[in-house]
Amino acid sequence: MAKKQHKFWALVQKHLMTATGYMIPFVVAGGVIYAVSVMMTGQAAAPKPSDGWIYQISLIGSAGLALFIPALGGYLAYSMAGRAAIGPGFITAYLAVQVHTGFIGGILGGLLAGWTVMYLKKIPISDHYKVLGSIFLYPLVGTLIPSCIVLFIIGDPVASFMAWLTNTLKSMGGMSRAPLGAIMGAMIGVDMGGPINKVACTFAQTQVNTLPFLMGIMGPAVATPPIGLGLATLLFRKKFAPEERNSGLAAILMGCCGITEGAIPFATADPLRVIPANTIGSLVAGAFAAYMGVVSHAPWGGLITLPVVGGRIWYVVAVLLGSLVTAIIVGLTKKDYVPEKKTDDDDDIDLDITTF
Repeated sequence: MAKKQHKFWALVQKHLMTATGYMIPFVVAGGVIYAVSVMMTGQAAAPKPSDGWIYQISLIGSAGLALFIPALGGYLAYSMAGRAAIGPGFITAYLAVQVHTGFIGGILGGLLAGWTVMYLKKIPISDHYKVLGSIFLYPLVGTLIPSCIVLFIIGDPVASFMAWLTNTLKSMGGMSRAPLGAIMGAMIGVDMGGPINKVACTFAQTQVNTLPFLMGIMGPAVATPPIGLGLATLLFRKKFAPEERNSGLAAILMGCCGITEGAIPFATADPLRVIPANTIGSLVAGAFAAYMGVVSHAPWGGLITLPVVGGRIWYVVAVLLGSLVTAIIVGLTKKDYVPEKKTDDDDDIDLDITTF
């Protein structure tokens, strides 16, 4: 039983990762454009029709933000049941948005659409009528069943939960936000772009327009591992191989651009020391940013988002603080690098033997 449950959740996680990959372009394009339009108004408020062309630009960003949850549901269903499930997934997730169930409703809608189409495909259909299955049965029934479940069964409970969650998070002050920042920061740092990281990042990105303080946590946390390891190569040069020292500056640059994966080469070489250091550093960065009330209106991290960050000084301090913690832990725990000694076999000269 436990093995079946593990297999089930592993499959769900796989499909969610696929859907998240398709969703991110909607979030990034919409979120960044919308954030830039907010920045151009000079106020921490949405542009108004009286703002002219700036308001028109904000509509482009709003379109991306309006589409990312339907995209999440649509591509989740697609990952589960193929192209026939894209339409049902998009429609069901769109309805989930309309009844205010948020990204959780979008995920449930995508799962329901995917499962429905999967089981519809198991119905034996004569070869003469298979085309009708693709253009009629799967999209029609595959949309109707999950949409009715969302509208009549799970819509109200999930909407109530999302309203409670949003209100609870909004009411948190600096002290009460710090534990949340620590948890999110640790999740972001522990696997550097893996599934745990993606859960925390997706949660923050999908709330960028309602709870920007979540992106204020995510922004410094995602930058900390690569910047911290890059600093470690500068502060503790004897601890690293020459090729690692050479990649230190690249890691810092990737961290500034909000790419946590810049830390992966270091973690691969020494996971037992680097992964805990990354986790603790991101935890510190996230907790500090949350405590200081940092907010970010861009669904991305690193220092490149500073123009749309509220509390920029504390955002930068959070990055530096978390990065220094990571660097110091690595520096104190990692052994000095010792070049491998050459063996006699390494000195063998390859003979070029030519047959005449």
